[in-house]
Amino acid sequence: MLTPTEGTGGTGAEEELRIQYRIADLERRFGDPADPDNPLGITALLAADERGELLAEAEDVLTDFQLNAEFVPREWGGRLERVDTMGRVLRAVFRRDASLGLGYGATSFLAAVAVWAAGTREQRRRVAELLLGGGRLAIAYHELAHGNDFVRNEFRATPTADGGFRLDGVKQVINNVVRAEALVLFSRTDEAAGSRSHSVLLVDKDRLPAGRLRYLPRYATVGVRGCQNAGVEFTDCPVAGDALVGELGDGVELALRSFQITRSVVPSMILGGGDTALRTAVSFALNRQLYNRSVLEIPHARATLVGAFIDLLICDCLALAATRAVHLLPAETSVYAAAVKYLLPKLLTETTYDLSVVLGANFYVRGGEYGAFQKHVRDLPMISLGHAGTAACQATIIPQLPRLARAAWFTGPPAPDGLFRIRDPLPPLDPARLELVATADGLACSLAGAADELADDSRDGPGARTGEYGEALVALAGEVEAELRGLQEECAAMPAKDRTVLASPRAYAGADRYALLLAAAACLGVWRNQGTGQDAGGQAGPHAASTDFLASPVWPTVALTRLAKRLGRPLPKLPAGWEEHLLDEVLTRYHEARSYDLYDTPLAG
Repeated sequence: MLTPTEGTGGTGAEEELRIQYRIADLERRFGDPADPDNPLGITALLAADERGELLAEAEDVLTDFQLNAEFVPREWGGRLERVDTMGRVLRAVFRRDASLGLGYGATSFLAAVAVWAAGTREQRRRVAELLLGGGRLAIAYHELAHGNDFVRNEFRATPTADGGFRLDGVKQVINNVVRAEALVLFSRTDEAAGSRSHSVLLVDKDRLPAGRLRYLPRYATVGVRGCQNAGVEFTDCPVAGDALVGELGDGVELALRSFQITRSVVPSMILGGGDTALRTAVSFALNRQLYNRSVLEIPHARATLVGAFIDLLICDCLALAATRAVHLLPAETSVYAAAVKYLLPKLLTETTYDLSVVLGANFYVRGGEYGAFQKHVRDLPMISLGHAGTAACQATIIPQLPRLARAAWFTGPPAPDGLFRIRDPLPPLDPARLELVATADGLACSLAGAADELADDSRDGPGARTGEYGEALVALAGEVEAELRGLQEECAAMPAKDRTVLASPRAYAGADRYALLLAAAACLGVWRNQGTGQDAGGQAGPHAASTDFLASPVWPTVALTRLAKRLGRPLPKLPAGWEEHLLDEVLTRYHEARSYDLYDTPLAG
């Protein structure tokens, strides 16, 4: 039998087995979060959150599991081969505590990715040894005076005559800056304006002279309260020349290349928090009485639970496309990464707000059976802050839209089927292949002609996959295609000013529409690729869930309906019984402890 860390390569089935066993092992180690006697359960996690700490026992479990191996490429002794897998594994942590997911592990990956992308062999070896030994990295981009505009950062690494640097300045709101053994510093190395003014340095704190580094007070935050966000100040601090990652002046390019990976995978991780929010609301609806009937019998509550489930599937479809694009479509990833990093936190925040109405006054409870919900409501919006925040992601998308509208949409090839196959193998991660600006857009192009293809399928007779949902699916596919054509016209005529930091609200609205259209394309792509040549090994092992639900036309029809409603498009009438069908799936997954995402993963409670 394969173990979570055994073997490399092999067939797609063997690779999927390794992933599944790894997730099952992590779930087993954490146990049922709702068990009051579980020392790693929600009671203990909430208590640690109130103290503003990470639960020490949970960190011990992650150390024993060697979670940091997920962030180290296999060639350097870790388990990192593909970023969609990283998202799947980290969901097990984020569904319990986003602070733990960020504070123990993900923050180290955000820093390490720059080293994997451009570091020397010696730098990569040092980082691999540090992480595999249970150490931490911190990434220092942020300066409060400049927010997301990191190119204006003032922290200086002045080149010296001996080939080294002298560090001066302050970095603020850096997660794990005190606990980390090494820092990845985005630093100004040239006073001239322009994209070559900054560089990235890898600084081992134990190599610094005494008295040149000072920690600033910790920042209190509303969400992810266990994360140790503080500042650091360097004063005339010398570092050797071997601290430079890449070449002098590579900082902006390296940051933008790294963002494509981190922006893609972090939203995939946080879907675990959305899963817990929905699971908590389902528990409340089943077990609470209101006016002599269960909350689940109230039509609004039923509709809200179903809507939240579909929103999670929409999010996962887009997350799947973005993470797999890092491997399959590196020339297009810059825009997909920004879109998923913008849209997923937004959708999940709105979804949890909707679910809070189901909980009523219990939404405000910080402890007990439903305290997990309140915590996730506070934590989820925090994921969209920092150097990769909402505005920064939209600012990445907007300047690319006119070019994509003219040269890609309706003219380029559609995305390959592999982008949507949830368990298929992928080529190795190679950050060097990522382009800074998208040169194609296969995901958006896959909307072109989708309505006609669905119409042809619906005419194949009663056995067609679309069934009674064919008419609605065709209409919805036509609406999103028409929306893309309308956006194409607007973007092709976008004024030059709208492609800069002075972009108008209309341009930002265009970026929102574009992200929703990508989500629609991802949903259609995932549905159409169920049972059509997907890796036969995908259904083996402990996660051997049925694909019948994902092959059904019900969920993509409702998903496109919700997206079309956000886009302001006309909505078709849906066949009777769709809500009951989806509610049955919600309740089945709740009672059988299976995840509310595409993978339908068995959970430890």
